[in-house]
Amino acid sequence: MFAIINVNINVKNIPSTEVTCANCQACCCSLEVMLISDTGVPRKHISVDSSGSETMLRLDDGWCSALDRDTLMCSIYENRPWICQEFEMGSYECVNERLEKM
Repeated sequence: MFAIINVNINVKNIPSTEVTCANCQACCCSLEVMLISDTGVPRKHISVDSSGSETMLRLDDGWCSALDRDTLMCSIYENRPWICQEFEMGSYECVNERLEKM
């Protein structure tokens, strides 16, 4: 005869794989972003290297200069680079970047 025992194990800090605007930590905003099309990014947010290649300017903390540090939202959202427009919130790449940085 077997006895069934119910055991409750409390698990803490389970990472949520669902990413929403409410829990986004802007992890992608520390990635290098090459500018390959003109979307109207303001010049003050563009870094140009010696070969003339343009990337989004990252500040000393490694984060994109267009990231509003208080809200963790893009300050140039309507004019953000193409790659930022294509980087989907909650995608495989998004979730992996969050796991690496958290």
